[in-house]
Amino acid sequence: MANKSLLGCGALVVIIALFVGIGAVSTYNNLVTLDQATQAQWAQVESVYQRRADLIPNLVATVKGVANFEKSTYVAVAEARSKVGQVTAGGTQAIPNDPKAFAQFQQAQDGLTSALSRLLVTVERYPDLKANQNFLDLQSQLEGTENRIAVERMRFNEAAQAFNTTRQSFPTVIFANFFGSRFAEKVYFTSQPGAENAPKVTF
Repeated sequence: MANKSLLGCGALVVIIALFVGIGAVSTYNNLVTLDQATQAQWAQVESVYQRRADLIPNLVATVKGVANFEKSTYVAVAEARSKVGQVTAGGTQAIPNDPKAFAQFQQAQDGLTSALSRLLVTVERYPDLKANQNFLDLQSQLEGTENRIAVERMRFNEAAQAFNTTRQSFPTVIFANFFGSRFAEKVYFTSQPGAENAPKVTF
């Protein structure tokens, strides 16, 4: 009778351990899936930002062709692009898991966005440049890229939210903490400072 009780307890322990093991494997695999989805979306973000960076040299060369175009405007764009290059020089794969690196990345990209916006506003004062077909083509490509950046950033935030929600859920949060930075929380893109204010238009 005692042996049967021991066997019963042993079987119960084995069954519990089996369920815990299956749960742990399932939790780990789910976190990996969500993490990979976030990384894949981050790659899309990088791709559209790179597309924008690749357009800038031709854009700057075109505006330089207008003799009286303000030098400081396109120099600011070139400098902002250079800062982006400095931030991304060490690799970008770990950025979504590092709040400080993410903030530097976003600040550099937002700086380039602002510089480009100032350049495009300045162009309005130059009819010859506005009529330049090469510039118009580049402007169109740039506008399309900026729209794509907004879409990919939104999709990244959605993937990051899905990961973070699962990671912070109980008991997954306990399990995830055992892996340290392997399953660190993802950082979100935020709106550019001042984006909440309507732009001032003067004529």
